[in-house]
Amino acid sequence: MSLLEIDNLHVHFLSRDRLGEPRRARALNGVTFSLDRGEIIGLVGETGAGKSLTAQSVMGMLRPPAHRIAGTITFDGRDLATLPDAEMNAMRGSRIGMVVQSPMTSLDPTARIGAQLVRIQQAHGKIPRQQAEERAIAMLREVGIPDAPRRFAAWPHELSGGMAQRVLIAMALINDPVLLIADEPTTGLDVTVQAQILELLKREMTARGLATLLITHDLGIVAQYCDRVAAMFAGTIVEEGSVADVFAAPRHPYTARLIASAPDRVDLSSRAQFAGAPPDLTALPEGCVYRDRCPRAQSACAIPPPKADFGNGHAAFCHFPEPA
Repeated sequence: MSLLEIDNLHVHFLSRDRLGEPRRARALNGVTFSLDRGEIIGLVGETGAGKSLTAQSVMGMLRPPAHRIAGTITFDGRDLATLPDAEMNAMRGSRIGMVVQSPMTSLDPTARIGAQLVRIQQAHGKIPRQQAEERAIAMLREVGIPDAPRRFAAWPHELSGGMAQRVLIAMALINDPVLLIADEPTTGLDVTVQAQILELLKREMTARGLATLLITHDLGIVAQYCDRVAAMFAGTIVEEGSVADVFAAPRHPYTARLIASAPDRVDLSSRAQFAGAPPDLTALPEGCVYRDRCPRAQSACAIPPPKADFGNGHAAFCHFPEPA
């Protein structure tokens, strides 16, 4: 059994329009994938595809008007979607760690760095304060923060963006989780610092044997750091497989266009145009959700596409899964 198994997950946003009529946005629609220990999977797709919502579902962070309508999220044999709040709180931050984007808004501005690192340890176990402080300083050193004792006593506003992101990584890892979720962990950082943070994450993930879900818009990051990739569109996984297989021969037209539209880091003019906009989640088309933008669309696409399996875990949900 995989460490994390998400099966047929549906999450809708339930609200009412201006006339009081029920309104339903189908944000996740049958998301299914698994993650093994020591494996890194990249979750890619346009803004609004459902990547971060998938992560929030795993973390038990859904709040109204978001509702899980169906599906299971099995972590180490337990369905997280049915855990009581107290048990989910114990799981979150201990066995499951999360690194989020925008580090300067994610740290508590009213508490020193050391106090926040101590707090997260004591929230998940009876640990003497001195031991928690020593562990925090050691963790700051591990993530590459110089003069760790001084930074332990610093306020968040005294840190650079890259250093604050290292603190968030320290927070995510300090209780030795087995699953790490990294949601756009380098957004807002300059290119040099991005590379440093990604190398740090890769080193920690490898050394600890972490199962890692990496959410990103940057396909270059996926190509360099991930084992597998899953492409999302309109709350649905449309293709998944090893990075080597999917990047060499994408079978779903959406994945092919994502890869073609990724800018070359030297020649930005090499990027292909990606026309169209994400669909209205309150009025998704019947059948294939991508058919209104798809160059291969035919009448058969009015019904849901089958799963086309190409071996080695490479699969696409498409009626016409031809290599790009």
